[in-house]
Amino acid sequence: MSNNGQAYEQSYNGEKAVWLTWGSYEAAVLPEIGANLIAFRDTEKGYRILHEPAANEMEEFKANPGIHGIPVLFPPNRYEDGRFDWNGRSYEFPVNEPATGNHLHGFAHTAVWNVEDYGVTKTESYVVLQLSVDENHDIYRFLPHRFSIKLRYSLNGDGLLQHVSVHNEGNDALPCMIAFHTAINAPFTPNSTKEDYTMKLTIGNRWELNERMLPTGKFQPLSAGEEAIKSIGVNPFWEPMDNHYTTEPRNGRNQMELTDSRENVTLVYDVGTSYKQWMVWNQHPSGKFFCPEPQLNLVNAPNVDLPADEIGLVTLEPQGIWEQSSRIYLKQGN
Repeated sequence: MSNNGQAYEQSYNGEKAVWLTWGSYEAAVLPEIGANLIAFRDTEKGYRILHEPAANEMEEFKANPGIHGIPVLFPPNRYEDGRFDWNGRSYEFPVNEPATGNHLHGFAHTAVWNVEDYGVTKTESYVVLQLSVDENHDIYRFLPHRFSIKLRYSLNGDGLLQHVSVHNEGNDALPCMIAFHTAINAPFTPNSTKEDYTMKLTIGNRWELNERMLPTGKFQPLSAGEEAIKSIGVNPFWEPMDNHYTTEPRNGRNQMELTDSRENVTLVYDVGTSYKQWMVWNQHPSGKFFCPEPQLNLVNAPNVDLPADEIGLVTLEPQGIWEQSSRIYLKQGN
């Protein structure tokens, strides 16, 4: 066992948590609240990278665990009237966003996950969590498939590594639609302000959304500010954002970079190229955190008449596995 790291169970604001440490880094995950990676910190520098709920916000967080930490969305974002047809089967989800009449964010981020393992090796501290769905699980009545989602978080000197895999354990195809509603603090350093921050993101085209926040299937022109997101960057709170984009990897990487000019440090969120879409939401004008959300599929994808490959609508065949790794790390300079 390495002296650099630890993995242990200890509460987080009264909730069951598994904590990982490595050097000055620490992270915490909440298995009973959607396997939410609720904290990622540099304790020596006082950095708090993810938007965390305060102790007096825990009840509100548990009622709506979508804007803190790294919630798992399966299936992600909005579905028109909570319904879609796919592969000869009709699905119906509860309408839980009355303002739009849509279903929002799926079921994984509120579910209880099992802790499969945690520990420390010579190179990392880690935790493995799993959500298993079969005929006896509450989720099965909405997604009548036998499947599991596995999350592995590990911590070492290179930052936080996330590996997610979806396993189809049934005899029919599974619609694989997943995203992470990652909430990043800006500022994440103790001495800076939001004005010290610049964000870059590998966006491509912007999807046009209708009054119900659903894609029309068309693109709309990028503004000058959005073009800047792709190159020199913009402040994360430059204007209200609740926008949906295609991804456009650069130099083989699909990522968000957030630079603190006062501290001369850049936070990198490298999500991998399997994610074909970004959602970006900044809770404008709070100026506290924003959510660059890597998303496998287009919002409302099964109800959009576009090629599956173009909108990231993945068919996971029986016994098939879909997986992707992402990393959050810090680097000096920009």
